[in-house]
Amino acid sequence: MELSQRVDAAIDRAIDEARIVGTVVMVWRNGEPVYERAAGFANREAGKPVSLDTIFRYASVTKPFVAAAALAMIDAGKFSLDDHVSDLLPWFHPPGPDGRHAEITIRQLLTHTAGLTYRPGAGILSVHDSITVGIENTELTLEDNFSRHNTVPLAYKPGTAWEYSIAIDILGAVLSEVEGCSVEEALDRYILSPLGIRDTTFHVTDRDRIAVSYFNADPVPLPMGEPERVAFGPDRVFTFSPERIFNARAFQGGGGGMAGTAGDVIRLLEMVRKNGDGVLKPEMAAAAIRNQIGDLNVRPGVKFGFIGAVTEDAALDNSPLPNGTVSWGGVYGNRWCFDPETGTVAVAMTNTAPEGCEGAFPFDVWRAVFGD
Repeated sequence: MELSQRVDAAIDRAIDEARIVGTVVMVWRNGEPVYERAAGFANREAGKPVSLDTIFRYASVTKPFVAAAALAMIDAGKFSLDDHVSDLLPWFHPPGPDGRHAEITIRQLLTHTAGLTYRPGAGILSVHDSITVGIENTELTLEDNFSRHNTVPLAYKPGTAWEYSIAIDILGAVLSEVEGCSVEEALDRYILSPLGIRDTTFHVTDRDRIAVSYFNADPVPLPMGEPERVAFGPDRVFTFSPERIFNARAFQGGGGGMAGTAGDVIRLLEMVRKNGDGVLKPEMAAAAIRNQIGDLNVRPGVKFGFIGAVTEDAALDNSPLPNGTVSWGGVYGNRWCFDPETGTVAVAMTNTAPEGCEGAFPFDVWRAVFGD
């Protein structure tokens, strides 16, 4: 069976089984598109189909855009990997786990080894004073929101562990502070405009372009409310605010606040595949997809680079991705990957959570892409 037939089958099965509402899947190999398909509905209730240029809420697919901009700024001499965050962002200075002064580096933000977590302050800060993330609606500024961490100790000494976290939100704030502009303006200068990326943004103004977000329910996914609490397994619940992307006053959260198209994500990953493509220095593009956390692990068989997780032992991870592949996703229902060995870049965007991110669908697509 050809790649296109295998991917078609994975998409059709997920839609027929009402696991996803709509999707765009794109696969490029060595700079050439080998598969592109839009399927299902961007707005099921209105009968509006997904198109290849449908905008999806990224959630954590935002992170590699911000990380890439940081790497470009490092290449430009704006700061270095080992600069202290407190020197660049004076308003962010959480204490260490022992309550004493702790230094976080840019490298540790990029690699999620900074002592940060998601939901810092749970059980310490009041609900009113809690730290919000980029998928929740808010009127707070970046500083107002994340400076609340200054009263909450880090979870561990920076550099001693790996934990997924708000680190890229803080990195986005660093870019804004250093450039003297908004996070999006910094991204535009260093990544979006140079790559011709036009639809990736923190603030969508054309509601007709963006897919309605759904959550998995029985018997079919339902449109997300405002807000909507969605269970990801037995012990994790995410609060989604689909209206946030239309709120120009919400802080620009580099960890999850953007929306854009599958094609925009392809352009970003193609830049990395093309050794930086004039946007990053070749050695920086190579470093972005190599293990940068040493003996630490994301989980057994998986390391972390500067833009995503790196599969070191696919068998140990029970993963369909080839060893050496860098990948990540976003909780609104998205996944991306890049295999440097075969030059394969693939993106699977959906409007359905959690299936499109942590369900069977994206991994069925990866099996179809990389299978025999």
